[in-house]
Amino acid sequence: MERETDPAPKAAAQTGRRRFLSPINARRWDLFCANRRGFWSLWIFLLLFLVTLFSEFIANDKPLLIRFDGAYYMPVLQSYAETEFGGEFETEADYRDPFVQDLIVQKDGWMVWPPIRYSYDTINLDLPVPAPAPPSGENWLGTDDQGRDVVARLFYGFRISVLFGLALTLVSSLVGVVAGAVQGYFGGWVDLIFQRFIEIWTSIPALYLLIIIASVVAPNFWILLGILLLFSWVALVGVVRAEFLRGRNFEYINAARALGRSNGAIMFKHLLPNAMVATLTFMPFILNGSITTLTSLDFLGFGLPPGSPSLGELLAQGKSNLQAPWLGITGFLVIATMLSLLIFIGEAVRDAFDPRKTFK
Repeated sequence: MERETDPAPKAAAQTGRRRFLSPINARRWDLFCANRRGFWSLWIFLLLFLVTLFSEFIANDKPLLIRFDGAYYMPVLQSYAETEFGGEFETEADYRDPFVQDLIVQKDGWMVWPPIRYSYDTINLDLPVPAPAPPSGENWLGTDDQGRDVVARLFYGFRISVLFGLALTLVSSLVGVVAGAVQGYFGGWVDLIFQRFIEIWTSIPALYLLIIIASVVAPNFWILLGILLLFSWVALVGVVRAEFLRGRNFEYINAARALGRSNGAIMFKHLLPNAMVATLTFMPFILNGSITTLTSLDFLGFGLPPGSPSLGELLAQGKSNLQAPWLGITGFLVIATMLSLLIFIGEAVRDAFDPRKTFK
Protein backbone atom coordinates (compact mmCIF):
# COMPACT_ATOMS: atom_id res chain seq x y z
CA MET A 1 0.00 0.00 0.00
CA GLU A 2 1.46 3.38 -1.01
CA ARG A 3 1.83 6.01 1.63
CA GLU A 4 -0.25 9.10 1.04
CA THR A 5 1.63 12.38 1.10
CA ASP A 6 0.27 15.64 2.35
CA PRO A 7 -0.18 18.05 -0.61
CA ALA A 8 -0.48 21.07 1.69
CA PRO A 9 3.23 22.11 1.71
CA LYS A 10 3.48 21.86 -2.07
CA ALA A 11 0.26 23.81 -2.54
CA ALA A 12 1.44 26.45 -0.07
CA ALA A 13 4.73 26.86 -1.97
CA GLN A 14 2.89 27.24 -5.28
CA THR A 15 0.54 29.79 -3.72
CA GLY A 16 3.53 31.76 -2.40
CA ARG A 17 5.09 31.86 -5.85
CA ARG A 18 1.90 33.07 -7.44
CA ARG A 19 1.76 36.04 -5.10
CA PHE A 20 4.83 37.45 -6.86
CA LEU A 21 4.51 35.90 -10.34
CA SER A 22 1.81 36.00 -12.96
CA PRO A 23 0.17 32.63 -13.75
CA ILE A 24 2.18 32.17 -16.94
CA ASN A 25 5.49 33.07 -15.24
CA ALA A 26 4.65 30.77 -12.33
CA ARG A 27 4.10 27.96 -14.82
CA ARG A 28 7.43 28.76 -16.50
CA TRP A 29 9.23 28.68 -13.16
CA ASP A 30 7.63 25.33 -12.32
CA LEU A 31 8.74 23.95 -15.70
CA PHE A 32 12.25 25.26 -15.09
CA CYS A 33 12.37 23.59 -11.66
CA ALA A 34 11.04 20.37 -13.18
CA ASN A 35 14.27 20.13 -15.18
CA ARG A 36 16.37 19.04 -12.20
CA ARG A 37 19.63 19.12 -14.11
CA GLY A 38 19.13 22.72 -15.19
CA PHE A 39 17.76 23.75 -11.79
CA TRP A 40 20.76 22.47 -9.85
CA SER A 41 23.15 23.74 -12.53
CA LEU A 42 21.78 27.24 -11.96
CA TRP A 43 22.42 27.09 -8.22
CA ILE A 44 25.90 25.58 -8.66
CA PHE A 45 26.84 28.24 -11.21
CA LEU A 46 25.50 31.06 -9.02
CA LEU A 47 27.43 29.68 -6.04
CA LEU A 48 30.68 29.52 -8.00
CA PHE A 49 30.15 33.01 -9.41
CA LEU A 50 29.31 34.54 -6.03
CA VAL A 51 32.38 32.94 -4.46
CA THR A 52 34.67 34.27 -7.19
CA LEU A 53 33.19 37.76 -6.82
CA PHE A 54 35.04 37.89 -3.49
CA SER A 55 38.31 36.52 -4.85
CA GLU A 56 40.31 39.25 -3.11
CA PHE A 57 39.16 37.84 0.24
CA ILE A 58 39.95 34.24 -0.73
CA ALA A 59 43.19 34.45 -2.72
CA ASN A 60 45.44 37.40 -1.98
CA ASP A 61 49.01 38.17 -1.00
CA LYS A 62 47.75 40.76 1.48
CA PRO A 63 46.31 39.96 4.91
CA LEU A 64 42.61 40.49 5.54
CA LEU A 65 43.26 42.16 8.89
CA ILE A 66 46.36 43.36 10.77
CA ARG A 67 46.69 44.43 14.39
CA PHE A 68 49.77 46.58 14.86
CA ASP A 69 50.62 48.69 17.90
CA GLY A 70 47.00 48.70 19.10
CA ALA A 71 45.59 49.78 15.74
CA TYR A 72 43.82 47.71 13.08
CA TYR A 73 44.55 47.73 9.36
CA MET A 74 42.82 46.12 6.37
CA PRO A 75 45.41 45.83 3.59
CA VAL A 76 42.93 43.96 1.38
CA LEU A 77 40.89 47.17 1.10
CA GLN A 78 43.55 49.87 1.48
CA SER A 79 47.22 50.24 0.66
CA TYR A 80 49.69 50.99 3.45
CA ALA A 81 53.32 52.05 3.11
CA GLU A 82 56.01 50.02 4.80
CA THR A 83 56.76 53.02 7.02
CA GLU A 84 53.33 52.56 8.65
CA PHE A 85 54.77 49.45 10.31
CA GLY A 86 58.18 50.87 11.14
CA GLY A 87 59.90 50.04 7.87
CA GLU A 88 62.16 52.16 5.72
CA PHE A 89 60.40 52.41 2.35
CA GLU A 90 57.52 54.67 1.33
CA THR A 91 56.23 52.06 -1.10
CA GLU A 92 53.44 49.61 -0.30
CA ALA A 93 54.43 46.99 2.23
CA ASP A 94 55.20 43.47 1.05
CA TYR A 95 53.43 41.42 3.70
CA ARG A 96 55.04 38.18 2.51
CA ASP A 97 58.44 39.61 3.35
CA PRO A 98 59.73 38.12 6.63
CA PHE A 99 61.17 41.53 7.55
CA VAL A 100 57.72 43.17 7.44
CA GLN A 101 56.19 40.25 9.35
CA ASP A 102 58.82 40.61 12.09
CA LEU A 103 58.08 44.34 12.36
CA ILE A 104 54.42 43.59 13.00
CA VAL A 105 55.08 40.78 15.49
CA GLN A 106 57.52 42.92 17.48
CA LYS A 107 54.68 45.32 18.31
CA ASP A 108 52.47 42.50 19.66
CA GLY A 109 50.71 42.42 16.33
CA TRP A 110 49.18 39.66 14.27
CA MET A 111 47.82 39.07 10.78
CA VAL A 112 44.75 37.21 9.46
CA TRP A 113 45.53 35.76 6.05
CA PRO A 114 43.06 34.60 3.38
CA PRO A 115 42.88 30.83 2.72
CA ILE A 116 45.19 31.22 -0.30
CA ARG A 117 48.13 33.54 0.29
CA TYR A 118 48.63 34.34 -3.38
CA SER A 119 46.98 36.76 -5.76
CA TYR A 120 46.70 36.09 -9.48
CA ASP A 121 50.01 37.89 -10.16
CA THR A 122 51.97 36.81 -7.07
CA ILE A 123 55.15 34.91 -7.92
CA ASN A 124 56.29 32.24 -5.49
CA LEU A 125 60.03 32.89 -5.15
CA ASP A 126 60.57 29.95 -2.78
CA LEU A 127 59.73 27.09 -5.11
CA PRO A 128 61.80 23.94 -4.41
CA VAL A 129 61.82 23.09 -8.13
CA PRO A 130 61.88 25.19 -11.30
CA ALA A 131 58.53 26.56 -12.47
CA PRO A 132 56.06 25.22 -13.39
CA ALA A 133 56.01 23.48 -10.02
CA PRO A 134 53.70 20.48 -9.36
CA PRO A 135 50.84 20.58 -6.83
CA SER A 136 51.91 20.80 -3.20
CA GLY A 137 50.65 21.88 0.19
CA GLU A 138 51.71 25.46 -0.59
CA ASN A 139 50.33 25.57 -4.13
CA TRP A 140 47.34 23.23 -4.26
CA LEU A 141 47.23 22.96 -8.05
CA GLY A 142 50.85 23.84 -8.67
CA THR A 143 52.19 26.94 -10.40
CA ASP A 144 52.41 28.09 -13.98
CA ASP A 145 55.64 28.65 -15.86
CA GLN A 146 56.14 32.02 -14.14
CA GLY A 147 55.68 30.69 -10.61
CA ARG A 148 52.14 32.04 -10.12
CA ASP A 149 49.63 30.03 -8.13
CA VAL A 150 47.15 28.21 -10.37
CA VAL A 151 44.28 28.19 -7.86
CA ALA A 152 44.47 31.96 -7.40
CA ARG A 153 44.49 32.51 -11.16
CA LEU A 154 41.48 30.20 -11.51
CA PHE A 155 39.43 32.29 -9.06
CA TYR A 156 40.20 35.56 -10.81
CA GLY A 157 40.02 34.04 -14.30
CA PHE A 158 36.59 32.50 -13.67
CA ARG A 159 35.27 35.85 -12.45
CA ILE A 160 36.59 37.91 -15.34
CA SER A 161 35.34 35.34 -17.88
CA VAL A 162 31.79 35.38 -16.48
CA LEU A 163 31.70 39.17 -16.10
CA PHE A 164 32.97 39.63 -19.65
CA GLY A 165 30.44 37.14 -20.97
CA LEU A 166 27.57 38.75 -19.08
CA ALA A 167 28.50 42.26 -20.22
CA LEU A 168 28.86 41.18 -23.85
CA THR A 169 25.63 39.17 -23.76
CA LEU A 170 23.52 41.92 -22.19
CA VAL A 171 24.76 44.77 -24.39
CA SER A 172 24.72 42.76 -27.62
CA SER A 173 21.24 41.42 -26.81
CA LEU A 174 19.96 44.95 -26.19
CA VAL A 175 21.33 46.21 -29.51
CA GLY A 176 20.15 43.10 -31.37
CA VAL A 177 16.62 43.31 -29.95
CA VAL A 178 16.27 46.97 -30.94
CA ALA A 179 17.63 46.34 -34.43
CA GLY A 180 15.41 43.30 -34.97
CA ALA A 181 12.37 45.16 -33.65
CA VAL A 182 12.87 48.05 -36.07
CA GLN A 183 13.35 45.67 -39.00
CA GLY A 184 10.37 43.48 -38.25
CA TYR A 185 7.93 46.24 -37.33
CA PHE A 186 8.49 48.61 -40.24
CA GLY A 187 9.38 45.99 -42.87
CA GLY A 188 9.58 47.13 -46.51
CA TRP A 189 12.65 49.12 -47.47
CA VAL A 190 13.79 49.42 -43.85
CA ASP A 191 13.90 45.65 -43.52
CA LEU A 192 15.52 45.20 -46.93
CA ILE A 193 18.30 47.75 -46.29
CA PHE A 194 18.97 46.36 -42.81
CA GLN A 195 19.21 42.80 -44.14
CA ARG A 196 21.71 43.76 -46.84
CA PHE A 197 23.74 45.69 -44.24
CA ILE A 198 23.81 42.68 -41.90
CA GLU A 199 24.93 40.40 -44.74
CA ILE A 200 27.82 42.72 -45.54
CA TRP A 201 28.67 43.30 -41.86
CA THR A 202 28.77 39.61 -40.96
CA SER A 203 31.10 38.90 -43.89
CA ILE A 204 33.87 40.97 -42.25
CA PRO A 205 36.42 38.57 -40.67
CA ALA A 206 36.31 39.50 -36.99
CA LEU A 207 39.48 37.56 -36.08
CA TYR A 208 41.57 39.39 -38.68
CA LEU A 209 40.23 42.71 -37.42
CA LEU A 210 41.20 41.76 -33.86
CA ILE A 211 44.70 40.83 -35.00
CA ILE A 212 45.10 44.17 -36.75
CA ILE A 213 43.84 46.16 -33.75
CA ALA A 214 46.01 44.12 -31.35
CA SER A 215 49.06 45.06 -33.39
CA VAL A 216 48.22 48.76 -33.05
CA VAL A 217 46.93 49.05 -29.47
CA ALA A 218 47.15 46.71 -26.50
CA PRO A 219 43.60 45.39 -26.04
CA ASN A 220 42.15 45.58 -22.55
CA PHE A 221 38.81 44.48 -21.11
CA TRP A 222 36.81 47.40 -22.53
CA ILE A 223 38.49 47.57 -25.94
CA LEU A 224 37.99 43.83 -26.40
CA LEU A 225 34.37 44.13 -25.27
CA GLY A 226 33.72 46.93 -27.77
CA ILE A 227 35.32 45.08 -30.67
CA LEU A 228 33.37 41.87 -30.03
CA LEU A 229 30.17 43.87 -29.56
CA LEU A 230 30.53 45.14 -33.13
CA PHE A 231 29.92 41.61 -34.41
CA SER A 232 27.95 39.82 -31.67
CA TRP A 233 24.81 42.00 -31.75
CA VAL A 234 23.49 40.25 -34.88
CA ALA A 235 22.87 36.97 -32.99
CA LEU A 236 19.32 37.90 -31.95
CA VAL A 237 18.33 40.11 -34.87
CA GLY A 238 16.83 37.30 -36.93
CA VAL A 239 14.78 35.87 -34.05
CA VAL A 240 13.34 39.22 -32.96
CA ARG A 241 12.73 40.30 -36.56
CA ALA A 242 10.71 37.14 -37.23
CA GLU A 243 8.56 37.68 -34.13
CA PHE A 244 7.80 41.28 -35.08
CA LEU A 245 7.05 40.37 -38.70
CA ARG A 246 4.64 37.72 -37.47
CA GLY A 247 2.86 39.89 -34.94
CA ARG A 248 2.74 43.36 -36.52
CA ASN A 249 -0.57 42.64 -38.33
CA PHE A 250 -2.37 40.93 -35.45
CA GLU A 251 -5.77 42.35 -34.61
CA TYR A 252 -4.77 43.83 -31.27
CA ILE A 253 -1.85 45.63 -32.96
CA ASN A 254 -4.19 47.10 -35.57
CA ALA A 255 -6.54 48.11 -32.77
CA ALA A 256 -3.68 49.86 -30.98
CA ARG A 257 -2.83 51.78 -34.16
CA ALA A 258 -6.49 52.77 -34.55
CA LEU A 259 -6.48 54.12 -31.00
CA GLY A 260 -3.55 56.37 -31.88
CA ARG A 261 -0.78 54.58 -30.01
CA SER A 262 2.70 55.55 -31.17
CA ASN A 263 4.98 53.15 -33.01
CA GLY A 264 7.37 53.05 -30.05
CA ALA A 265 4.60 52.14 -27.62
CA ILE A 266 3.28 49.40 -29.89
CA MET A 267 6.76 47.96 -30.47
CA PHE A 268 7.98 47.85 -26.89
CA LYS A 269 4.75 47.41 -24.93
CA HIS A 270 2.73 45.07 -27.15
CA LEU A 271 5.10 43.23 -29.50
CA LEU A 272 8.32 43.05 -27.49
CA PRO A 273 6.97 40.78 -24.68
CA ASN A 274 6.22 38.11 -27.29
CA ALA A 275 9.69 38.47 -28.82
CA MET A 276 11.37 38.29 -25.39
CA VAL A 277 10.34 34.64 -25.04
CA ALA A 278 12.67 33.62 -27.85
CA THR A 279 15.29 36.13 -26.72
CA LEU A 280 15.48 34.78 -23.16
CA THR A 281 15.65 31.25 -24.53
CA PHE A 282 18.76 32.07 -26.56
CA MET A 283 20.57 34.23 -23.97
CA PRO A 284 22.24 31.40 -21.95
CA PHE A 285 23.68 30.01 -25.18
CA ILE A 286 24.90 33.48 -26.21
CA LEU A 287 26.58 33.81 -22.80
CA ASN A 288 28.24 30.45 -23.41
CA GLY A 289 29.50 31.63 -26.79
CA SER A 290 30.79 34.92 -25.34
CA ILE A 291 32.87 33.13 -22.71
CA THR A 292 34.18 30.69 -25.32
CA THR A 293 35.18 33.61 -27.58
CA LEU A 294 37.19 35.29 -24.82
CA THR A 295 38.85 31.98 -23.91
CA SER A 296 39.76 31.34 -27.54
CA LEU A 297 41.24 34.81 -28.01
CA ASP A 298 43.30 34.48 -24.82
CA PHE A 299 44.51 31.07 -25.98
CA LEU A 300 45.66 32.58 -29.29
CA GLY A 301 47.27 35.58 -27.58
CA PHE A 302 44.86 38.23 -28.89
CA GLY A 303 42.72 38.60 -25.77
CA LEU A 304 43.35 40.28 -22.44
CA PRO A 305 46.73 41.94 -21.73
CA PRO A 306 49.62 39.65 -20.77
CA GLY A 307 49.57 38.75 -17.10
CA SER A 308 45.80 39.02 -16.76
CA PRO A 309 44.08 36.07 -15.06
CA SER A 310 42.68 34.10 -17.95
CA LEU A 311 41.44 30.56 -18.47
CA GLY A 312 42.51 30.68 -22.10
CA GLU A 313 46.04 31.70 -21.11
CA LEU A 314 46.13 28.75 -18.69
CA LEU A 315 45.25 26.41 -21.57
CA ALA A 316 47.98 28.00 -23.68
CA GLN A 317 50.48 27.37 -20.88
CA GLY A 318 49.35 23.75 -20.69
CA LYS A 319 49.98 23.43 -24.44
CA SER A 320 53.45 24.98 -24.11
CA ASN A 321 54.39 22.92 -21.02
CA LEU A 322 53.44 19.34 -21.74
CA GLN A 323 55.71 18.24 -18.90
CA ALA A 324 53.27 19.97 -16.51
CA PRO A 325 49.95 18.21 -17.22
CA TRP A 326 48.21 19.85 -14.26
CA LEU A 327 48.01 23.13 -16.19
CA GLY A 328 46.10 21.81 -19.19
CA ILE A 329 43.97 19.40 -17.18
CA THR A 330 42.95 22.08 -14.66
CA GLY A 331 42.08 24.60 -17.36
CA PHE A 332 40.09 22.05 -19.33
CA LEU A 333 38.09 20.84 -16.32
CA VAL A 334 37.19 24.37 -15.19
CA ILE A 335 36.11 25.52 -18.66
CA ALA A 336 34.24 22.29 -19.37
CA THR A 337 32.39 22.54 -16.04
CA MET A 338 31.47 26.19 -16.59
CA LEU A 339 30.20 25.69 -20.13
CA SER A 340 28.32 22.50 -19.21
CA LEU A 341 26.49 24.28 -16.41
CA LEU A 342 25.49 27.08 -18.79
CA ILE A 343 24.29 24.59 -21.40
CA PHE A 344 22.15 22.78 -18.82
CA ILE A 345 20.70 26.11 -17.65
CA GLY A 346 19.93 27.05 -21.25
CA GLU A 347 18.13 23.76 -21.82
CA ALA A 348 16.00 24.35 -18.71
CA VAL A 349 15.15 27.89 -19.85
CA ARG A 350 14.18 26.55 -23.27
CA ASP A 351 11.85 24.01 -21.64
CA ALA A 352 10.35 26.70 -19.42
CA PHE A 353 9.40 28.91 -22.38
CA ASP A 354 8.20 26.08 -24.60
CA PRO A 355 4.37 26.32 -24.73
CA ARG A 356 4.13 22.65 -25.77
CA LYS A 357 6.00 21.47 -22.68
CA THR A 358 3.90 19.84 -19.96
CA PHE A 359 4.69 18.39 -16.57
CA LYS A 360 5.57 14.74 -16.36
